[in-house]
Amino acid sequence: MAGGAGLCGLLGSALALAGFVGLVTGAKNFEDVRCKCICPPYKDHPGNIYNKNVSQKDCDCLHVVEPMPVPGPDVEAYCLRCECKYEERSSVTIKVTIIIYLSILGLLLLYMVYLTLVEPILKRRLFGHSQLIQSDEDIGDHQPFANAHDVLARSRSRANVLNKVEYAQQRWKLQVQEQRKSVFDRHVVLS
Repeated sequence: MAGGAGLCGLLGSALALAGFVGLVTGAKNFEDVRCKCICPPYKDHPGNIYNKNVSQKDCDCLHVVEPMPVPGPDVEAYCLRCECKYEERSSVTIKVTIIIYLSILGLLLLYMVYLTLVEPILKRRLFGHSQLIQSDEDIGDHQPFANAHDVLARSRSRANVLNKVEYAQQRWKLQVQEQRKSVFDRHVVLS
C-alpha cells in the first residue's frame, strides 16, 4: 500500500512538473514544427536533406532549400524532384514520458536496493540468524516450514507493518508448499 501511494505521488509530481514545463515554454517551441525536404541527386549536385522551421503553407522547396544548389533555370526541375513534408511533434509529451519512465526506473532501482541490502538485515534482526539458515534436512519432507508457527506467533505479537508483511509471506509460502505437496505427492489438483 505504501509503495502504491508513493508511486502515485511520484507520478502526480512528474505530471505537475511536466504541466509547469508546458506553461513556461508556451504554445509551441520552434523545435516542435519543421518542414523537411529530401532532394535526390540532380545532374552534378549530390542529394541533400533540408530542414527549416516554417509554417505549413510555406512547406515547399522554394522556401526550405537554402541556398539553392542549382542555377535559376534549373530551380523548377530541381524542386519538382524534392519531396517536402511538414512535421509536428509535442515536446511536452516527450518530456512527460521521459519523466515518468525515469521515475519508474528510479523506484525499481530503490526497490532492488531494498531487496538486496535492507531486507536481509531486517530479517536477521527480527527473526534471528539461525532461522534464515535452515536446510531441507532440518525441515523434513512431511512438515514443510516446521517452525513457521513459531515465526508467525512472534510476528503476531509485534504490531508493526513489516511483521504483518512477513506473516503474510510466511502464510503464502506455507500454502504454496501445501499445494505442491498435494499436487506432486498426492496427485490432487484443485478444480
